[in-house]
Amino acid sequence: MGPLDLTHLRYFQAIAESGSMTAAAKRLKVSQPTLTVAMRNLEEQLGTTLFLRSRAGVSLTTTGQELLTHASEVFSVLERAEQRILGLETEEVGSFVIGCHESLGAYFLPEFMIEFLQVAPRIEVTLMNASSAAVTEAVVGRKIDFALIVNPIPHPELVLVELFKDAMDVFVSTAVLPPSPESAPPSARSKGGSARKPDPTLQIARERLKAGPLVYAGRVPQCQDLIGRLAADALLPTRLLSCGDLELVKSFALAGVGVALLPRRVAAYGQKGKLRRLHPTMPFFPDTIFLAFRADIHRTRAAVRLKDALVAHGRRLAAQPQDA
Repeated sequence: MGPLDLTHLRYFQAIAESGSMTAAAKRLKVSQPTLTVAMRNLEEQLGTTLFLRSRAGVSLTTTGQELLTHASEVFSVLERAEQRILGLETEEVGSFVIGCHESLGAYFLPEFMIEFLQVAPRIEVTLMNASSAAVTEAVVGRKIDFALIVNPIPHPELVLVELFKDAMDVFVSTAVLPPSPESAPPSARSKGGSARKPDPTLQIARERLKAGPLVYAGRVPQCQDLIGRLAADALLPTRLLSCGDLELVKSFALAGVGVALLPRRVAAYGQKGKLRRLHPTMPFFPDTIFLAFRADIHRTRAAVRLKDALVAHGRRLAAQPQDA
């Protein structure tokens, strides 16, 4: 037996509720012979008699009553589905997953979520924490809806919206920070107008860096690149301490364990003024953070609202300084 025809099932429901073929035909605006043929086909398909016919109209058999119960459930489910779909298209209702690296999310998401949950209470947001490469793959594979990505590689199926800048830099605890260049007295020039004398704070910073240990997140590509630059400048200490993630690197830096490689915004959040760049002339690796989503994402009202909110929050961060 094949699937039941929903049109025949709706005809059956109307006849059962109206009590006669004639009344049902008027209600449905179809001819009575059309209903008669449809009910004959439905009874043949189910191998049963659904109606007892008389001059007064029709009444349901036992199997007819059973079918009516299920038909009512089917159309109730379809009605709820229709209302749900209309709501998703026209109202700010839906569920979405945002992916990003843990450390990026730690400074981006708290303020964003406080505001967004207030203005869009019917939009449900869950999070996925992983590397930029992993969340990019998850967006491409339709496992998540949006991703905050550092230095993404362009992909034909993704839309990339630039949000703000950051940089992987060399940080040290302010408890052991050498005098900053801004606080040092101006370097004297010779009478002949020769170049400034060597910056003493730079020499102190170099010595502090070479004393080590240098703490970094081994799985972060920018750290590996910056280590290469430091090595090229003969600034790499002999002792290196590789950690699993940036949050542990930050904890070590705050404790004064050593000099740390951290994104400027990661160094700054939650610990304002406790970490500082070792020296402004030290090598650093520039980062750009993007919002990524599929080009063919279903642009429901809720999806557009969430996307616009993420972009707006990222643009606000862009106006804030990067330094710790």
